[in-house]
Amino acid sequence: MQRLYDFLRRHPTGVDTFWALPLLGLSGLWVVFDLHGSERALSAIFAIGLCLVVALRRKAPVKMLLLTAAIGVGQLLAGIETMPADFAMFVIAYTVASSPTVPRWASRCALAGALGGPALSAVRFRSAFNQRSVGESIFFAVLLTVPFVLAWVLGDSMRTRRAYWAQLEEKAARLEKEREAQSRIAVAAERARIARELHDVVAHNVSVMVVQADGAAYVLDAAPEQTRQALETISGTGRQALAEMRRLLGVLRTGEQPESGEYVPQPGVEQLSDLMEQVRGAGLHVDFQVEGEPRELPSSVELTAYRIVQEALTNTRKHGGPDVAATVRLAYKEDDLDLLVEDDGRGAQRELYEEGGADGLGHGLIGMRERVGMVGGTLAAGPRPGGGFRVSAVLPLKPER
Repeated sequence: MQRLYDFLRRHPTGVDTFWALPLLGLSGLWVVFDLHGSERALSAIFAIGLCLVVALRRKAPVKMLLLTAAIGVGQLLAGIETMPADFAMFVIAYTVASSPTVPRWASRCALAGALGGPALSAVRFRSAFNQRSVGESIFFAVLLTVPFVLAWVLGDSMRTRRAYWAQLEEKAARLEKEREAQSRIAVAAERARIARELHDVVAHNVSVMVVQADGAAYVLDAAPEQTRQALETISGTGRQALAEMRRLLGVLRTGEQPESGEYVPQPGVEQLSDLMEQVRGAGLHVDFQVEGEPRELPSSVELTAYRIVQEALTNTRKHGGPDVAATVRLAYKEDDLDLLVEDDGRGAQRELYEEGGADGLGHGLIGMRERVGMVGGTLAAGPRPGGGFRVSAVLPLKPER
């Protein structure tokens, strides 16, 4: 049944033609048995034209409306009374009024025809309808007009309903596209967050391990005690990296609650002292300063501050050259937290901090900017006057209003 319904919807002209054929047959019988002479031939032409209107009403509604108007005028002029094919006038009035693709002027013309056509017919064929008084003429004209007007009103209400449903479908499609776009944005944001966390965890800890491994290999025979300390540092750094990786992966496993103590806490400002010790153990001299009164900070600001310092010191080890020293200053202000990380090394290449780097280089600074932007702060990174590199960040502690 559904297939038949779909077939009929795909072939509206065929359906209309199917209904036009019985109307043509009925009109033919009327022409043959009720008319004579030249009136029969003209009525047959008009009947065929009106049946054609029914067959093509949805394919060319405006043209069929004009054809109907011409046939109606021809009937009045030729004196041909109402015939079965005139039913097409009801059909075209409804079709023009209900179709959303038909111009409004055509619908108004159909309404005008529905109001004026029956009245003109009642006057023209007054004697044929046995109208003996003006009152009878008016009554008969109203009686003929009402069905035509009802056909137009029904079509216009259908047009309004179809327009309403079209708006609902368009709105639903727009909302679906917006949901898809929001989903893509959310996925991209999550991928960026994961990339930042992986970069910060892997880049920093692996950098420390590489430095310690190189130092251990250099003093392996000459200073066994230093070699042992370097290996211990490598072991501790690796465990820390694994713990942070477990924390990150645990967060990504939705629906799974971590057991107590399974994942390490999210790093924050309080862990900066441990980070300084780790960096100093890797051979980088760091001066750590805290200004203002330390206080509890939002977790997002805590993590952002820690990652900025971690990435800045990692870049110092990678690009600062030998015998480089760094300064980390953490300042608690009333409305924001200020971070300054600078070194006296040779600095980074311009393409790393201006163009974002290539082949995986420079992504740390991109991650810094993304992190700072997520908390509504500002970041400045570039060469320091007199040599070296500077990273400065301002992290607001109060949400913007």
